[in-house]
Amino acid sequence: MIDLLVLDVDGCMTDGKITYSGSGEELKSFDVHDGFAIVAWKRFGKRVAIITGRTSEVVAIRARELGIDYLYQGVKRKEERLEQLVEELGIPLERVAAIGDDLNDYRLLSKVALAFMPQNGSPHIEEVVDVVLSRRGGDGAIREMIEYLLEREGLLEAYLNFWKVP
Repeated sequence: MIDLLVLDVDGCMTDGKITYSGSGEELKSFDVHDGFAIVAWKRFGKRVAIITGRTSEVVAIRARELGIDYLYQGVKRKEERLEQLVEELGIPLERVAAIGDDLNDYRLLSKVALAFMPQNGSPHIEEVVDVVLSRRGGDGAIREMIEYLLEREGLLEAYLNFWKVP
């Protein structure tokens, strides 16, 4: 059973592009379907963390909007931050799933029970990934991962019933 989901941002929650306005403000686009699934995941009492190498106020806003439990930005050694987090929470790594898309996610992905990457992730991390998703980062990859996990844990019908049953 997975209790904690760890998300990378650029290339997973977004398409990996970084856009700046004329005034230097950073802009990112997030897929609403991913957010929908994150909120549903939390309804099962599951936790979500973002561990990302960059720092962005836009990410902080999105994390607050989705009620993401743990947000760590500007992290250079993601696997170390993960180890600290699971120790603080008392969750074994065997109950953690994560998604990453590039070489800076390699060590983190190699530590978790179930590692995912979007369809357009780096082929250099595939050796530590359990599931290569059919969706691209920023285009529903997070939702695909969450629905995969819910189905694997026998929770997909309950997830669907959130919306079917009054």
